[in-house]
Amino acid sequence: MESNRRFLHFFDQDEYEEEVPESDEKKNKPFPLFQKPYDETKSLIDLIPPEKFIIGKKPFIVAINRRMSRRNYTDESLTLEELSFLLWCTQGVKRAFKDKAGVLRTVPSAGAKSPFETYLIINRVEGVKPGIYRYISFKHKLLFIKNIENAEELIGELTYDQKFIGKGAVLFCWVAIPYRTEWRYTIVAHKFIAIDLGHVSENLYLACEAIDLGTVAVGYYEQKKFDALLELDGKNEFVVLVAPVGKYPTLI
Repeated sequence: MESNRRFLHFFDQDEYEEEVPESDEKKNKPFPLFQKPYDETKSLIDLIPPEKFIIGKKPFIVAINRRMSRRNYTDESLTLEELSFLLWCTQGVKRAFKDKAGVLRTVPSAGAKSPFETYLIINRVEGVKPGIYRYISFKHKLLFIKNIENAEELIGELTYDQKFIGKGAVLFCWVAIPYRTEWRYTIVAHKFIAIDLGHVSENLYLACEAIDLGTVAVGYYEQKKFDALLELDGKNEFVVLVAPVGKYPTLI
């Protein structure tokens, strides 16, 4: 086990100079795209823009104090505004650098390299048919990928029989594209990607609490099967965390 802790360490200066290779950035190699390409002939689903959000006005200290992992969801649907709010709070694009070598989002990221794509398995969102989608963050829109049969049962199976995960209205699936961070940080990139993932996950928790939704971050899933479901190659892009979201029962 001890050998697997190494990526959580950082280097002293002499170690750094000896062990960390020259980056592709310093080699003047082209920087990676900060949004995965997609078929632009396909129509996109409009989301509610952040300037039109009505929800999410709960005081911050209330959201902080209420934050918890919630695993029990009702059969209610999310509204399109609720989904739009969560997507904006977790991966919304505020500004791209002029040289296009980085992007500022609503969450921090090492070097503004933003190594994640957000995929969704939608079960119940008003006005949106169930299926697999991808968040096109630079346009704040949704791209339909494909239908999925027996989603609730399948997601439960792929998460080691954690059946509650498939019962959420939406399953957030964060996909890492490591080279975005490796381009600058080489072998230390993976520590930073893990830290970035924590930022994204906590933003989802707090955004959910702000609009009375529940979520829980889940790291137990069948990697190869989940990657195949989302049509990922499993090497240059792969699932790193999933999180169901839904309305939760109110105790009387």
